[in-house]
Amino acid sequence: MDPLDFLSDEQLLQFFRCSRTEMSCMEQPHTFLNQLRDHHLIPEKMHKKLIRCRNKEVREKGVYQVLDWVEAERPDSIKVFWNCVFRDHLLLQYPTLRLLRNRLLNGSFTFYEILPKKVEKEEEEEDKKKKGSAEREEEEKKTGRKKRNQKKKSESEEEKPSTSTQSKPSQKRKVQRPKYSSPFSKEEKADIWTWPLLKTQLPVTCGDKEGMLNRDKLAKGERCIVVQGRWFTPSGFEEFGGKKSSKNWKYSIRCRDTTLGKLIQEGHLTSPDFKRRKSAQAKRARFPSNQLPGSITESEEDDDDEEEEEAEQEREERERGEQANTAGESITGGSHGGGKKSVFKVTCGAMNGMLHKERFASGSCGRSIRTELRWMTPGEFVTVGSALEDPSWKKDIQWDGKPLSVLIESKILVIHSLLCKCKLCSPTAKDRHDQDNDDDCFICRSQGSLICCDKCPRSFHQRCHLPNVGDAILGDDCPWICTFCVLRDSQSWRYPKQMTYQEALTCRISDHLLECQYLLLCLYNADEDHIAVADPCINVRNYSSVIKTPMWLDRVVENLQQNLYQSVQHFVSDVLLIFTNCATFNSDNAEFCGMGERLKDLFEREFKSTFSIQLQHPTASNSQ
Repeated sequence: MDPLDFLSDEQLLQFFRCSRTEMSCMEQPHTFLNQLRDHHLIPEKMHKKLIRCRNKEVREKGVYQVLDWVEAERPDSIKVFWNCVFRDHLLLQYPTLRLLRNRLLNGSFTFYEILPKKVEKEEEEEDKKKKGSAEREEEEKKTGRKKRNQKKKSESEEEKPSTSTQSKPSQKRKVQRPKYSSPFSKEEKADIWTWPLLKTQLPVTCGDKEGMLNRDKLAKGERCIVVQGRWFTPSGFEEFGGKKSSKNWKYSIRCRDTTLGKLIQEGHLTSPDFKRRKSAQAKRARFPSNQLPGSITESEEDDDDEEEEEAEQEREERERGEQANTAGESITGGSHGGGKKSVFKVTCGAMNGMLHKERFASGSCGRSIRTELRWMTPGEFVTVGSALEDPSWKKDIQWDGKPLSVLIESKILVIHSLLCKCKLCSPTAKDRHDQDNDDDCFICRSQGSLICCDKCPRSFHQRCHLPNVGDAILGDDCPWICTFCVLRDSQSWRYPKQMTYQEALTCRISDHLLECQYLLLCLYNADEDHIAVADPCINVRNYSSVIKTPMWLDRVVENLQQNLYQSVQHFVSDVLLIFTNCATFNSDNAEFCGMGERLKDLFEREFKSTFSIQLQHPTASNSQ
């Protein structure tokens, strides 16, 4: 992200004025000055004069004068100046420039602070008055009028003070001192999110951490908060700020002591923090023929009422979850433990699944157990898995060798009341249908505007899925099936016979885009720590000096979408290069090296399964 793209020339000039002193104190500024000269920002004569300077103090003053000259003579080229000095070779040499760039990235420099106005004109007027009074005094001394005037004045003061007495010519006029108190009122401070300057981003805090929130990315459900070049989802930033236990970023993250939840509620921010079906999304995107875009209908008013009810239900669910967490955390000792967990691995006969505490309501309400194929209520799960005629979900569903009733008795799982009106307990078909799919994106594990597969429980962001899901696809009412389901259903007829490893590598990539997209999605899902996702040269120190040919998953996806791979072997080589680089760079870090090995094993295992490899080819290891 280039911070200069978000700032106007006026803001960059303000930042320049406040940074001149720091830049003038840089050690060995010759390279810095050469860069300014090469981009015609300073004259050759000025450059030569300053380069010859040996004295440190004189050189610092000279650099400051050069920067002062740039502000006065080159204000229209201020963006060129910052682009020029934020080049990599200068950032490596000068820590001051790195510090200045970080201030723009993390939002620690606040443009909304108004600096005191210059008082140069007033000081010039003072100097002129002093000079004029001195000249008049000299003339009075010469003519002798000064003594007579002083005598008359003293006599008149003894008799009676006159209100019309004129002040002496040398009397000083009071200079209005600049006020350093905040130029904003309390109301203005509270409403910084309405300022045009902060139209695209907002300063936010969570605990002792500070960052900048990108409004557009928040609306799209993407990673939207940047801290020193690192992007977070709102829930990730909440965890980064030490507020993970709150489990509600809308109330943990604040902008000037105002929660994001309140800003979203008042319409200052847009957050699609809900799961929606593509059919519902397409209907909301259209306007009926008899309705104008700006009009408000009764149905929209009903939607507002529904949103208020949903907010109230979310509040009740959050309070119920906090009670369950408190009860779970108070458990000490015992073999079952696990009070702080929110997901539990459960079994019933041959059935396996993951029970999610936040989805649990009762045996018949709340599809809280996720299997590979679908979400189930505990009652449905025990019916499919148990061989008994009259199974009991509390006894027959096992967790850690214990019946599920242990978690209920410990109040880790809280059974909802029969009168509960939350979405989990709602009898309507719509609310039950909304429980068919995951609440988080299967790839990036964050919430937002999700599209749901009609054949499995997975949900995705449109841009996280491969291939990306366009708005045109969402506009129809046909069922949408994800890449995982498409590959699973077509595996039998796509590969009626097994092939060797070498035969798979020589296949044309255009005939096997589905398989490559599936393999990439598997890696994205498995890489929970995102060690292989983004360009490591940006965030990992000294990476480019150790690794000469960096590669990462986002780059592989880009190459695949741009048809840069001719064969499957080219695709496999780039993916394996990621794991080779990981092992090389982390040779002394067992943790990250182990993560890379696990991803490599997953890729090779899924590759053999996807392409129906019969046996490991003798030269396969050499090909890798």
